[in-house]
Amino acid sequence: MKEIRHSDIFSHLPQVSYLPRWGVLLLDLLLCCIAFWLSVWVGSGFFNYVNLYSQPLSIGWQFLTVMGLQLVSFWAFHTYSGILRYSTFIDTIKVLLSNVATGLILVGINLISDHVIGKHPFMNTMLAIYVPMSFVLLFILRVGVKTLSETLERNQGSPQVLIYGTQQAGLAIAKMLRAAGNNPYRPVGFIADKDERKDYELAGMRVRVLDEKLFAWMEKRGIRHVIVSPIKMRQITPAKDLQVFIDHNIRILTTPYFTQFDNVDAIDATRIGRIDAIKIEDLLERPQIQVSTENVRQIIQNRIVMVSGAAGSIGSELVRQIQQYEPQVTILVEMAESPLHDLVLDLHTQYPEARFIPVIADVRNRERMEQIFNEMRPDVVYHAAAYKHVPLMESHPNEAIQANVLGTKNMADMAVKYGVQRFVMISTDKAVNPTNIMGASKRIAEIYVQSLFRKLHKQDPDCTKFITTRFGNVLGSNGSVIPFFRKQIAAGGPLTVTHPDIIRYFMTIPEACCLVMEASTLGNGGEIFVFDMGKPVKILDMARNMIRLAGYTPEKDIRIVFTGLRPGEKLYEELLNQKETTIPTTNEKIMVARVREFEYDEVNESVNQLIETSRLSKPFTTVKLMKRIVPEYISNNSVYEQLDPQ
Repeated sequence: MKEIRHSDIFSHLPQVSYLPRWGVLLLDLLLCCIAFWLSVWVGSGFFNYVNLYSQPLSIGWQFLTVMGLQLVSFWAFHTYSGILRYSTFIDTIKVLLSNVATGLILVGINLISDHVIGKHPFMNTMLAIYVPMSFVLLFILRVGVKTLSETLERNQGSPQVLIYGTQQAGLAIAKMLRAAGNNPYRPVGFIADKDERKDYELAGMRVRVLDEKLFAWMEKRGIRHVIVSPIKMRQITPAKDLQVFIDHNIRILTTPYFTQFDNVDAIDATRIGRIDAIKIEDLLERPQIQVSTENVRQIIQNRIVMVSGAAGSIGSELVRQIQQYEPQVTILVEMAESPLHDLVLDLHTQYPEARFIPVIADVRNRERMEQIFNEMRPDVVYHAAAYKHVPLMESHPNEAIQANVLGTKNMADMAVKYGVQRFVMISTDKAVNPTNIMGASKRIAEIYVQSLFRKLHKQDPDCTKFITTRFGNVLGSNGSVIPFFRKQIAAGGPLTVTHPDIIRYFMTIPEACCLVMEASTLGNGGEIFVFDMGKPVKILDMARNMIRLAGYTPEKDIRIVFTGLRPGEKLYEELLNQKETTIPTTNEKIMVARVREFEYDEVNESVNQLIETSRLSKPFTTVKLMKRIVPEYISNNSVYEQLDPQ
């Protein structure tokens, strides 16, 4: 018997499609037929034909009447609508109510007939036996099919999984996993938070509390997977609440977001979508930001909006978020042809009604920028075009000045000349106390647009409003650490970390762009907005977590090696200069930095000199001028340290 159970004779049964509703209904009626004749046999005193045929209604008509009423009761209570192998307590109640309803109707017919003709058409003994007997047979059918199905599934080798969350979202995931034809995971229980009630069952599976005993039990059972519903992800703090699973080398899975859990039984298995391992971005993501959409709409709706660097990580997300505020047209300025082409194809698919004008152009080309501004006459400009990679810019300071300083100057000057209402510059936390070329170049760009606004505002209060936004690293941006780690993990390692103590601030791309949109409405001109970046993240911890999330063990399966700080890199980033202070805004996630003010004429002269010097391909001369404009720029781990005062 054991050999038969473990053979592949029945291996195809778990993949067999479930019975259609009419099939379940016919099977239930067949069992009711059996229950009827058994109850007649027992109730008539083991075929006491005298009693049996003394009824005013023949046995054939009794049978047809009972089955007809039973069919109506099945239809009324929808007992056939569920899948037998996933029967629940609710299904049992439906079956019980349908049988009781049939019995009560038959008793009522007997009472009426007895009052009218003095005889009852159905034996009361038979009815008293039929109702519980039919229920027992129907119950045994459902329990038997469910038990057999679970036994067969247990032998199929699908990984066992626990579901974190006992609300309807978690229950829906369990039901849909069971209903899936090719079941990728087999749910065996639920995990409840420590403050929830323990020691109970849900959908026939044990609910266990999240504590150390749970992990010991999982280790004993060989359970290495946990599914977290997307709704549960919104209710917890992933970075804190899921870390305990990562520390125990439990792989965390999640599903695409889905709603409508009012009727869990009615959810189709395909709604669960593809089950994926949770990503490091999900752990670092913070609660959704509340933005004043009406304020953003007022500055964008029916206006011409230009985005430079439109095909970049930040630029492309800005373009997408802008569309929800119905601009008249969005101008996509980008010098990289292929990324811009891909972006336009994607935008036309996502926003078929929106208007986009792709423009191949380089912000360093002043004549080209003037041509674009003159033809397009944008109302709002988001300037995201820049060189951002610290080590590369450390080796190419002249190019950093051309792109980040000259490019910003060209855009800002054209915005003034052609009457742009708002100009939003995307800056970086590396502009604070810069230790590298990239950060210093962005700080010079900040100084230029700020001083330009101060001069214009004195002459005309209704001039172009220049607004600067600073934030740290964005998760998953082109060339950032997370995609790099992901490639190294896919290659089997090792993961390269520059220093064991290096930390960084991180923000998701949608979150950063959302705050940029909000900041563009708060500014009256000349402000530098600083975003609440949350707590800094240790890169070493991130690397270890990414290895665990991929299903490996750090140092055992994939090594981590330290390569040393790169040129211009520092252990931590700052969001504010030490001499700077911040003042709050109406959005608690956005603050205004108080920074030193500069006179435009002096800045313009210095910036022009810097730009001309950068064209001479003399990096040390260029960097020396940069340090003169930004005295707090002190090089770190760089050949330009010799230019700093000893």
